[in-house]
Amino acid sequence: MKALVVGGGIGGLAAAVAFHQQGWTVEVLERAPEITEIGAGLSIQPNGLRALDALGLGDLLRADGPAGPPQGIRNAEGAWLIRNDIADLERRFGPWAIIHRAALVDILRAALPASALRPGTTVRVVLPDGTVHYDGGTATADLVIGADGVHSVTRRSIWPDAAGPRYLGYTTWRLLTAPYEVAGSVEIWGKGERFGYIPMPDGRVYCYLMGNAPAGTRTGLAQLRDRFAGWHDPVPALLGTARPDEVLQHDTYELPNLRTYIRGHVAILGDAAHAMAPNLGQGACQALEDAVTLAATVGTRGIDAGLAEYDRLRRPRTQMIAQLSRRVGAPAHWDSTLAVALRDAALPLLPSAFLGRSITPAYSWTL
Repeated sequence: MKALVVGGGIGGLAAAVAFHQQGWTVEVLERAPEITEIGAGLSIQPNGLRALDALGLGDLLRADGPAGPPQGIRNAEGAWLIRNDIADLERRFGPWAIIHRAALVDILRAALPASALRPGTTVRVVLPDGTVHYDGGTATADLVIGADGVHSVTRRSIWPDAAGPRYLGYTTWRLLTAPYEVAGSVEIWGKGERFGYIPMPDGRVYCYLMGNAPAGTRTGLAQLRDRFAGWHDPVPALLGTARPDEVLQHDTYELPNLRTYIRGHVAILGDAAHAMAPNLGQGACQALEDAVTLAATVGTRGIDAGLAEYDRLRRPRTQMIAQLSRRVGAPAHWDSTLAVALRDAALPLLPSAFLGRSITPAYSWTL
């Protein structure tokens, strides 16, 4: 049996590993000239680690990138809005891990034979019968897996009338600082903007920033330092250690719901199927869940029944998490002074177990 995977990111590589481990011939068609990943840190939450466990890779992250659950949310002046019960989160769901995106790609890539990787291959059209047209040729497979991101060629080919990505009204910056000591992972909410930081095992700090802006707006590090200069420590200090050439900025999009993730001998996963707001940090975790679930259902039920079961399991779950992610992050982007004041007054009144209850559907997944 042969699977063609369109896209060599985290979800596509994970799917390729899962099918390779079942004895399938796999080929990963990646547009970029090499299969790697730009980006900064990546928080792998308990459900993502369990998905990696299905590939025999979870312990690599637990050993090299252990991380604690998020401590909670502060406002720009430093007052706690939500304070998480760290011990309870770890007891209920298990460990977290933090890793550079490129390092996770390297781990997944190393689990595949070199012959499976075809960088520099631009896919133009995918057909439901398992045919893929790319620059320079055509290939066919028993199964095609579209893991080619929010602007997926696979999705457009198979569902040409489906609505495309929609901009969420804010842009996102990601960066890694020089080594700096911080006490755990925290997110900070301001007025239409936020700042999060997570310590990396090597002492550096992964930072992500989000701010309301028209699509296409570009902001450099100097402007970010000015924008967040009045926020509480360690925000200004962290930005002070960053390098301008290492700041990545991407506008933030999500995809409207599809009625199915499968058609014929094609399935889509990850951002190609359900690109979501990054507010829960679940994008990569959901792609990993998709990948191992797809391989498991097809492996046990065959292609047709397995694809149907994959769609039955994954579509309601991922669309629910996308909706939850959109909802929980919305108050961070309120830009009304009154609304922000009411938010900052109301959130500290929530019980300490609020996050654990709200996020249980995401963290408690098992294959």
